[in-house]
Amino acid sequence: MAEHNRTGSHGEQLACRYLEENGFEVLERNWRHGRHELDIIARKGRELVIVEVKTRTSDAHGQPAEAVKKGKRGLMIKAANAYVQATGTDLGLRFDIVSIILHPSGKPYIHHIPDAFYPTTHDRPF
Repeated sequence: MAEHNRTGSHGEQLACRYLEENGFEVLERNWRHGRHELDIIARKGRELVIVEVKTRTSDAHGQPAEAVKKGKRGLMIKAANAYVQATGTDLGLRFDIVSIILHPSGKPYIHHIPDAFYPTTHDRPF
């Protein structure tokens, strides 16, 4: 496995643990719809939470969450719509980002951004 894949996988494990410790129920990891993937699908109360996890080994190139640009958001919306249709869930839907920086000499920095973005009419790739 390539180093960046190991970093991403480790970040997703940390994100799942963080979410569960904060009252989320993780329903799916790495859920795929065609070539699109949702890192984590969780539930908190009456909300279905789609979580994108971005993990870096440093912040030298900016915060990890900054990498979730319009194109990625559009793919997440499309996959989330497919998940809702496949499961028939009637929960409210929100999109979060968990940004993780793995410091080699210490504890990872985890920043959870609830409601990181909102789908708009212009974002929906139906």
